[in-house]
Amino acid sequence: MANKQAKKALEQFKMQAASDVGVNLQQGYNGDLTSRQAGSIGGQMVKKMIESYEQGMQK
Repeated sequence: MANKQAKKALEQFKMQAASDVGVNLQQGYNGDLTSRQAGSIGGQMVKKMIESYEQGMQK
């Protein structure tokens, strides 16, 4: 059950990152994305993860 919850949370995180960078990401297959678009989503996800980690270290 935890694996399903983690997968769902990651999918929501990815969709939010796509929205943040202005990429229209659909549920399921997204093979029509350019490398630049896909990279911007991944980059935004990493940026948010680093920010979260840094905030946790400050506590």
